[in-house]
Amino acid sequence: MSGATEVEDLLRTLAPRVLGALVRRYGGFDTCEDAVQEALLAAAVGWPVDGVPANPTGWLITTASRRRIELFRGDSARRRREETVAAEAVREPEPAPAVDDTLTLLALCCHPSLTQASQIALTLRAVGGLGTAEIARAFLVPESTVAQRISRAKARIRAAGAQFRPPQPGERPARVTAVLQVLYLIFNEGYTASSGSALHRVELSAEAIRLARQLHRELPEDGEVAGLLALMLLTDARRPARTDRDGALVPLAEQDRSRWDAAAIAEGIALITGALTDAEVGPYQLQAAIAAVHVEAASVADTDWAEILALYELLARVSPGPLVSLGKAVAVAMVHGPAAGLAATDQLADVLARHHRFHAVRGHLLEMSGDTASAADAYRMAARYATNTAEKRYLDRQSRQVRGH
Repeated sequence: MSGATEVEDLLRTLAPRVLGALVRRYGGFDTCEDAVQEALLAAAVGWPVDGVPANPTGWLITTASRRRIELFRGDSARRRREETVAAEAVREPEPAPAVDDTLTLLALCCHPSLTQASQIALTLRAVGGLGTAEIARAFLVPESTVAQRISRAKARIRAAGAQFRPPQPGERPARVTAVLQVLYLIFNEGYTASSGSALHRVELSAEAIRLARQLHRELPEDGEVAGLLALMLLTDARRPARTDRDGALVPLAEQDRSRWDAAAIAEGIALITGALTDAEVGPYQLQAAIAAVHVEAASVADTDWAEILALYELLARVSPGPLVSLGKAVAVAMVHGPAAGLAATDQLADVLARHHRFHAVRGHLLEMSGDTASAADAYRMAARYATNTAEKRYLDRQSRQVRGH
């Protein structure tokens, strides 16, 4: 294996193992993380040309260890430690560590002292193995912005005295919840980009799924971890049919369901079926169950909307919020008619007044009710607030089409 794509995939898999090995050996998350990034860059440049070494993990650990010493030597505030550092033995390549540090690293990157934007950036870099430039391109922000977020995040972690260890039993639920939220946000940004001309940023949704898989391997009994992975798989399975050849958005009702990823659907359904059977029900499991009902239906008309409404009612009790209520309103409309659905959206008018999905749902329900003039206005308002170009174009087109009727 020497192709650039194969090497990139391997490096992303090995990144948390290598970083975990260095931090456990030397301490100092921030310096070790910088060293690992440089080792990953060296491998990304060299391995496609020279071939992958027999022990890639050991090669990365050795290279990162040497780079860490160089970084320490170059820090003027630590020059007095130079002799001690120089005396540290850089071991020869060794087998992959037996300990899986994925959860430990994810929990550290999602430390409560960090902002959500910093948690996302640090997670993608330290655990995902993405370079700063890659993260910046994915989120359409300047590379300097991402670099500042990562630098500040590592400084905050250091100032907070956070230790490189698995979350203690008492703090584990909260830390796992934070990790799941960050992975969920990364996936959503990949599935529907918040800005730019492309609807999807596949590199982000794929990375979120990869990290969720790793987390599920470490916490196989956690129902919410399984639920989030299932939700990602069932949602991403629809992506191939979600845009046409020109990149224009295709709504669920018009998608060619034969283009959906059957393997991802089967895996997602198996995951959520097991999670709902064996674990206490949480919001990610319920969202995955809703997604499962959608993908199991042959068409929108064949969808079991009564079951979806029941799941939304439970989700609204477990994890209430305006967007959950908006989803429930659609299910209400499909079960009880558009007037009932519109009435359910009325109470959301203030809190979601500037959210494009609120106006898009209103437009859809008004169109169902036959009020095409009001539907066109709602779609136009939705287009005004949409920040993704593909969504904006679709909503503008809907407004014109409905008004043309």
